[in-house]
Amino acid sequence: MNLELSYDQKEIQIGIMNPDGQGWHWDASKKHILQAVESSLSRLQTDYIDLLLHGGTIEDPIDETIEAFELLKKQGKIKHYVISSIRPNVIREYVKRSCIVSVMMQYSLLDRRPEEEMFELLKSNQIGVLARGSLAKGLLAGKPSSAYLDHRVEAVRKMQDALGQIAPSHEHLFKIALQFVLGNPAITSAVVGIRTIEQLKQVLSFNPDTSHQDLDKLQNVLPVNLYRNHR
Repeated sequence: MNLELSYDQKEIQIGIMNPDGQGWHWDASKKHILQAVESSLSRLQTDYIDLLLHGGTIEDPIDETIEAFELLKKQGKIKHYVISSIRPNVIREYVKRSCIVSVMMQYSLLDRRPEEEMFELLKSNQIGVLARGSLAKGLLAGKPSSAYLDHRVEAVRKMQDALGQIAPSHEHLFKIALQFVLGNPAITSAVVGIRTIEQLKQVLSFNPDTSHQDLDKLQNVLPVNLYRNHR
């Protein structure tokens, strides 16, 4: 299990601004992906990309997209490719058709949708899970209560209160939330966004010291939510 820090970086532009400057459109074609990778390599001033992250939809030309990734691997321009998706119908197709090594997906005490079937699917295919959104936009780390996904504000507050009863200090909240995520055997790594030096120090000092009994209590605070779309 690993913690990874996220930071601003150049990335492949699959979304393209419209010629009139009003809005943008999605392009997951082989031609565009190859061009976008070349542009990224130039901006990054490097010969290859270790991990190419792609977020797609079920309407994409998936076979063509995968063909582009496999060609880039053969050319040595990327080492591996992964998808970032919370769409079960998309994840299943990439597991079936591609050689992805990991899936980045949202997972937290307030978003346990992957538990229904995605975690087992990926684990059985030896595909890692890179968790994001582990703090639920900061709601699990001290931000004021607000509705989140299908959880009403009252439900979010209930989870926050349960965390507060376990956390010895306000700064300990995020550690418990992260320990819950990293404790799932399907998770291989978690991405944690940081904005301040203090947040960086908290992440660097991460130490999973919450008891299994307390984590079990947190799992029973709210009903497990399920995917309603893109099934």
